[in-house]
Order: sequence, then C-alpha cells, then structure tokens
Amino acid sequence: MKNRKLRLLWILIIGFSINSCVEPFDIKTITYESALVIEATITNEFKFHEIRLSRTFKIEENGTTGESGADIKIIDNEQNVFSFHEVSNGKYISNDKFSAKPNSSYLLRIVTKNGKIYSSSSMKLTESVDIDEIKVEKTEDNYSGISILVNSFNPSGNANYYRYEYEETYKIIAPKWSHYELNIVSSNPPYELEVVEKINKETKICYKTDYSKGIIQTTTSDFNEDRVSNFKVRYILRDDIKIAHRYSILVKQYVQSQEAYTFLKTLNDLSNSESLFSQNQPGFVTGNIVSKDNPNEKVIGFFEVSSVTSKRFFFNYKDLDLDPANHPEFKYDCKYYAPILDKDLIDIVQRGQLLYYFRNDGKNGPVVKPGGPYVMVSPYCGDCTSIGSSIVPSFWVE
Repeated sequence: MKNRKLRLLWILIIGFSINSCVEPFDIKTITYESALVIEATITNEFKFHEIRLSRTFKIEENGTTGESGADIKIIDNEQNVFSFHEVSNGKYISNDKFSAKPNSSYLLRIVTKNGKIYSSSSMKLTESVDIDEIKVEKTEDNYSGISILVNSFNPSGNANYYRYEYEETYKIIAPKWSHYELNIVSSNPPYELEVVEKINKETKICYKTDYSKGIIQTTTSDFNEDRVSNFKVRYILRDDIKIAHRYSILVKQYVQSQEAYTFLKTLNDLSNSESLFSQNQPGFVTGNIVSKDNPNEKVIGFFEVSSVTSKRFFFNYKDLDLDPANHPEFKYDCKYYAPILDKDLIDIVQRGQLLYYFRNDGKNGPVVKPGGPYVMVSPYCGDCTSIGSSIVPSFWVE
C-alpha cells in the first residue's frame, strides 16, 4: 500500500452529512476530522517487516504527520509475538526477521502513546503464485513508448486477486565525461589552474533505482482460469532517459485476499481527482482495523498478509527495435561554459559547480565564448554520481 494514495484519504473521512450527494459541494465548507492511517503488510518473505502510522491532514497542510510512540505487535494463532520498534517518525520495523507461514493466522495490535488500542481482523497468508514471464512490447503506433507486461498462471484457481510493485534500475552514462579535471595551483593572483588526470574515474557510468508509486492491481475472478495474461505493470515513454542504455525491472506479485483487494481498489478509485471531487461521494472506506476504545472512530488502513513472488527482467535500448534517430536525449541541458580565469572560476572549481571537459583552443571541440581557457559543463553532464551511484548493483548483468 503506497503512502501517496493514503494521503488522499482525508477527503473520504471529513464528515459528509450524507453518503451520496446529488449537489456539487463547496470544498471550503468541509469539516476536518483527524484519523489514524495504518500501512501494514506482512508477507512470506523472511525479512524485517515494516509498518507505518500517520495522521490525515488538512488540505492546506503539506504531507502527513507520523504517529510516533506507538507499541506495535503482530500475534499469530499460536500466540507468537512479533514486536516492532520505531526507527523514524511513524516508521516501525520488526525487532527480528520473520515470515508469514501458511495455515497460520495473524492479528495486528497497536497501542498509541495516548493509550488508544487498535486491532485488526485475523488474517491468513494467501496462496503463492509465481510470475511465469515478464516481457516488453512496443505500443501499437511504434512511437509513443513501451509496455512491460506480466504473465502468470495458478492451476488451483484459488488466487484471483493480485497487486504489483516494481523496482526499476537503469544505467546512466554522463554524456560530457572527461578523463581529466582541473586542479587549483594558485587561488590568489595570478590565478592558476592545471589539467590533471582524474583521481576518481568511477564517475562516467552510474545506476539509479526508482520505485513504483500508487496501487497496481488486477483480478482473474471473472475469467475461466486463474491466469494473468499480458497485464501491464509499467508504461515508459520512448524518450524517457531510463531506457536510453540498459534497464532492469524487478516485479513483485502479491496475491491478495478478496477483502484486501476490494479495499485497495476502492481506495485507488476514490483517490483520483475525478472521483474525489465528483458529485457522488460514497463516504468513508472501511478496512479491517478498528478502535477497541471507540468502534465508531474512523481508522484508515488494511492489515494484509500476502504471499509475494518476484522476477527480474533486463533489456537494452537496441533490443526494443525503436528508431535509433529517436534515441532518448539526456534530460539535463549540457551546454558549454568557458569562464574567464579569475577568482570566480577558482571558486567554481572549488565548489564543483562546473567540471572540466576540454581546452578552449578549438582542437577538441568548438571555441566557446567569452573565451576562458577551459570548456566546462554542469556536474549533471560530467559526473554521473550527481544523479545516481557508481556502485554496480549486485544483481546487475550486462
């Protein structure tokens, strides 16, 4: 469950006097009601699990407010207790690694710092379903972009409800990288710089990882078999720099209970702007977590116990059979600068505001005015570590 979506749920609990409005409403007249937001999913992965607590916020406020100081436990049907500790404002991590087991049931219990008690329904681990295939396809017009598709099949037919997350990692190559850099010989008049070979040469090729946002779901409940066929988990425009060189995506497939699927689907539907401000407002979305002190208190969240499987996929830009003439361009402006050799240039070099690219003598490139001795570029264009990491990911293969 993504926090970005839960942040929007304040609109669903702000006290509509009726459940279905037939008249447009004025947002200025809406009253605000604080509610606890709970993001809690445990899986069959053996790891430190994470739970997040926060509070809804008013429309004029920026961001959620983390709920600190809570005591959080997950208890299974054999009374095994998995305790959590707070590592940052509203973020809690399990004290020990553990994994949800088949045929066991789990209950979430939260006691806030003011003594309020919240508890979930008892939940069981869902059936595990492997991802059979990840593939990439061009859009039909062969122009606008590519789709990353997932296929899976569950012969038992008992899964039916799926949620996806992904981690995408891509190679970055600094387009104006040089083997050389400037060294300050004298920072006082007469100012002097020298071109020397770079000490750290691991600044040309880097890697960056981005994570999925929002809620990505599908269901096979209306099909004759439990088969996910060419489900699109990611769409990338053809000019996106992420696919300019080599790209990898790790897709995670969660099997959800029908209740968890319905809760998140409803949340997702209501979180888009068209639904939130439409004339028909459905009111509050109920999860499986309640306040033990006040059953009428509004609590946002669903405690999910979900099996997860994952699969990684790689491709290069040339594998896509796209027009080489439309190769994605570097997203930063890599124009040339040639500052005069003075105190300002010394300061620029010291602060790393510009990086050396070649001498401004016309031998290795165009002469750049106003005519300083060195042609320079921004760090984004000459040093990939300003965007990503030069450390090759452990899973990366060429």
